[in-house]
Amino acid sequence: MWERLARGRVIDLAQPMRQGMPQSANHPPFRMIIERRHGDTVRSDGGSAANELIVTGGHVGTHVDALGHVSQDGRVHGGIAAETIQSNRGLAQLGIDAFEPFVGRGVLLDVTRVHGLPVLPPGYEITPEDLEAAAALAEVELRPTNAVLIGTGWSRLWSEHDRFIGRDSGVPGPGVAAARWLVGQGVRVVGGETIAFERLAPGAGHSVLPVHRVLLVESGVNIIETMRLHELLDTHVAEFLFVLAPLSIVGATGSPVRPLAVVDE
Repeated sequence: MWERLARGRVIDLAQPMRQGMPQSANHPPFRMIIERRHGDTVRSDGGSAANELIVTGGHVGTHVDALGHVSQDGRVHGGIAAETIQSNRGLAQLGIDAFEPFVGRGVLLDVTRVHGLPVLPPGYEITPEDLEAAAALAEVELRPTNAVLIGTGWSRLWSEHDRFIGRDSGVPGPGVAAARWLVGQGVRVVGGETIAFERLAPGAGHSVLPVHRVLLVESGVNIIETMRLHELLDTHVAEFLFVLAPLSIVGATGSPVRPLAVVDE
């Protein structure tokens, strides 16, 4: 087994984090400055070091949503009153520190391949039929506790800031019916390429997030957003070893992450 894993191709599924990168306007932006430069302090042996200060929201760049990220009618997953677990120090329950690192079977459902397109149209709603067709095309079956990633091709637009955000044109993603279909497959975690794992209607932005409600609040399924999937899509590989370990920030509602796919070629 170890030799086979060692021969596997490791594909980085995280977008590079830099100031000015595309993100939801709902979250604080990413900022990094070199706080101390080489030469600011020089040791007696001539050595020196540089280091940085990083300021970022937990939902910027490729990141994982904690179950406590979203509430509905004042309650988070499990029917817990949100006000009873939150403070300015973070969440006492359902924070990202409660997420157990995932190392297991990942499945890619490539909806772009179903439609013969490199990138799905803005505002396109992914349906259960799309997901079933993607699974059939790849000849792959979903199993309980899998991580399921949905390919929209949207990560190909990462360098086009306004187009990627899709404030006016919309963003492709699953609708409520597709979210309930995923829950019915027993998935543990889901992921996609856009800034919200949702179909965002043209001009609507993040005004409503029903898929987040279905997955996080009702079903306890964590969400990965802003993934870099186009390299994996180009391999046409549908199943792989998936590694997901967000930062264990106590009480945080989400965390940056660098997911990896190990593909057996």
